[in-house]
Amino acid sequence: MRRLTPLLLAGGLALAQAQAQPPELVHLNGTLGTRAALLIIDGEPRTVFVGATVMGVKLVSLEDGRAVVEYGGRRQTLALGAAPGRVVSQTTVPPQRQIVMPMGHGGHFTTIGTINGQVTNFLVDTGATSVAISQIEAEKLGLRYMYGKRVVTQTANGVVPAYQVQLGSVRVGEVEVRNVEAIVIPGVMSHVLLGNSFLSRFQMRRENDVMTLELRY
Repeated sequence: MRRLTPLLLAGGLALAQAQAQPPELVHLNGTLGTRAALLIIDGEPRTVFVGATVMGVKLVSLEDGRAVVEYGGRRQTLALGAAPGRVVSQTTVPPQRQIVMPMGHGGHFTTIGTINGQVTNFLVDTGATSVAISQIEAEKLGLRYMYGKRVVTQTANGVVPAYQVQLGSVRVGEVEVRNVEAIVIPGVMSHVLLGNSFLSRFQMRRENDVMTLELRY
């Protein structure tokens, strides 16, 4: 028995180290009311109750189709239908300077973030000059857009009146950009469009189905 003890200890240590490794991708696939969420953790479906930890992922809270989770030493907000959360290796670019977005449904890059501290859904649009927000979403975010400069802009529905505003803060993951130009337009949009007034602050690269934005300054 004494000869086996070091082997058992080594095996236990290796198992503990493997369990300590955080997952790379976490996706919100469904909810059970406000009690539990169906999470896809590195490709494996798991039912996680609020306050519980499964495969290194803790479900902090669950409300309105959004789940707040903690893993890899970070807290993230996940939403139904959005791109999964991802742990970025700290051996490359520091997380606070890099945004990593896996491709979502329909080949689009979507993510959860905040505008002036208010949570919203983003969609990357390299063809948009500025960050574009619908009037309905702007009102939800508490933007006083009617005090902005009145302009006209080209949309899929033709030329429409819009308001040009300055956003104090746009945050995605751990990266925050301040003083971002945006336009508020009439109509309904499923996402806030992350246009070039935000994207131009980053060095952008795409590898297969993953887009990486690295802050320039």
